[in-house]
Amino acid sequence: MRVIFINRFFYPDHSATSQMLSDLAFGLAERDVVVSVITSRLHYDDAQASLPVHEAIKGVHVERIWTSQFGRAGLLSRSIDYLTFYFSAAWMLARVARRGDIVVAMTDPPAFSILASIVAWVRGASNINWLQDVFPEVAEALQLAGRRSTHLFRPLRILRDISLRRASMNVAIGSLMVERLLQSGVEPRRIAIIPNWADTAAIRPVPSTENRLRSDWNLSEKFVVAYSGNLGRAHGIEMLVEAIANSAQTADAPKIQWLFIGGGVGFMKLQRATDELGLTNITFRPYQPREQLAESLSVADVHLVFLRPELEGLIVPSKFYGIAAAGRPLVFVGAANGEIARLINQFGCGVALASGNGAGLAETLATLAKDPQRCRQLGERARAMCEANFSKELAITAWSDLLERFAVRKPRFARTHAVASQHNKETC
Repeated sequence: MRVIFINRFFYPDHSATSQMLSDLAFGLAERDVVVSVITSRLHYDDAQASLPVHEAIKGVHVERIWTSQFGRAGLLSRSIDYLTFYFSAAWMLARVARRGDIVVAMTDPPAFSILASIVAWVRGASNINWLQDVFPEVAEALQLAGRRSTHLFRPLRILRDISLRRASMNVAIGSLMVERLLQSGVEPRRIAIIPNWADTAAIRPVPSTENRLRSDWNLSEKFVVAYSGNLGRAHGIEMLVEAIANSAQTADAPKIQWLFIGGGVGFMKLQRATDELGLTNITFRPYQPREQLAESLSVADVHLVFLRPELEGLIVPSKFYGIAAAGRPLVFVGAANGEIARLINQFGCGVALASGNGAGLAETLATLAKDPQRCRQLGERARAMCEANFSKELAITAWSDLLERFAVRKPRFARTHAVASQHNKETC
């Protein structure tokens, strides 16, 4: 059995899809699966980076293809980078794929499932779509093409739906995403749920007194509320700015230090907005090396997770799992019946709030700041939840079981049986 993954980013890149793919690819290789990855030569936050064209990393064969290098500065430049990746990746896949292979297409760039399904069919390979998001619905919800987004994306959606309906399997990362796939006409037998995960061995709770980053960043004696990762269009900053301003203006409230680690268009907007308001209780830090995630995630006393309600079922914030592994409580801001809100309520590992109420967010954080024992209990439950349901080893086993079932029969386009492990049913 050989598995060929396609995604724009791969190790050593630190973006969310890269980290998920790297974990899975290396984990499968350790289990003697032959793994290849087709990816770009770029870093997520450095379009000018140039990684080796051919490389073997931890038993994984990596082919890095040529693409344009305009970066993430604007939608047009990003679209050109996507387009060049489409053609280069499809060409490379057509060259290397053969009968009996399993082609796993991720969703960066969006809708690559269309080309992957065609090439897999021509080459006689099985085709699995690993959906980290659902496009073009995400673009429509955010109105990236204006109010006419739905009409402009309709042809793409039709082709995307065909590719999903005829795929050997579609792996969703949440139960609400499954509902979206069913609404698109995908048969239940072509859908499996394997949630994203965290490396619970590498990401562990680090006590505040032992965390050097707290002292290095001058946070030792403060109650730290953190946001870690990409802050983009899917998250929104308006409520965040309101909460920061509210917490700074309330005289009798505990003093909160806000910490933002990462990047994205929202970071720049947030910096400008807080500078204009003269707010000083904010610390900004760049993405931290993955080897320091245990320390950087453990710096905080509480972590924030945001998702616009209209994006439920289209995206599941992967930062949730790393935060839980670090044993920190979560405050989720989004839909009350959303994927993350359900998990928080089920396992009692944080607080779920509705979007649009910055004052309510500030009040919730002030309440937590006054109750360190409750914060500790919420964090312990988060860690226990992650170990029992969302560890890297559990996810790799679920993927291994799924792939093995496709390897034992002759691959045939558009004829398969859905498989989802009992673990998936229990955790999602």
